[in-house]
Amino acid sequence: MTSSVTGDAGPTTRHTPWHLVVMGVSASGKTTVAREMNRTLRWEFAEGDDFHPQANVDKMASGVALTDEDRRPWLRALADWTAEHDAAGRSTIMSCSALRRSYRDVLREGGVGTFFVHLTGDKELLLRRMSHRGGHFMPVELLDSQLATLEPLEPDEPGAAFDVTPPPRLIASSVLRELGLA
Repeated sequence: MTSSVTGDAGPTTRHTPWHLVVMGVSASGKTTVAREMNRTLRWEFAEGDDFHPQANVDKMASGVALTDEDRRPWLRALADWTAEHDAAGRSTIMSCSALRRSYRDVLREGGVGTFFVHLTGDKELLLRRMSHRGGHFMPVELLDSQLATLEPLEPDEPGAAFDVTPPPRLIASSVLRELGLA
């Protein structure tokens, strides 16, 4: 398993809450890995998709990619959720695509301890996963749009990239070890 840490490795003091954002394109395993990590951490958890307004879900389900304007209230709601927990001194973990740096900038407004766990994988693997899952609103046709939108973490962003080929349990363990949380 390979990973590369960028930016600050996390909160500056032991008393600063962590806010882990498990990010990546559809079918990268964001929710599965985040939930697996949270089995150990037992932090406040949010599934980013649950914060989408119904209009966004309907748009994606019909095969139409969201615009930045569509995403703005969704990202703000996620940042507000993080800020609420940050103010209470509680660490959080969420799954969220966070495809562009500008989206991650909004999410970072929720708390200084925000750290991105970027799950990466090749297109063929992602397509296989998308075609085998049921009951998800994201159609396979939107994967190309997500891959085109994706901006990998930049050196000054707090985060690390992890390959999604291993089983989610192993990815989660690797993330937790890398961050000193295991």
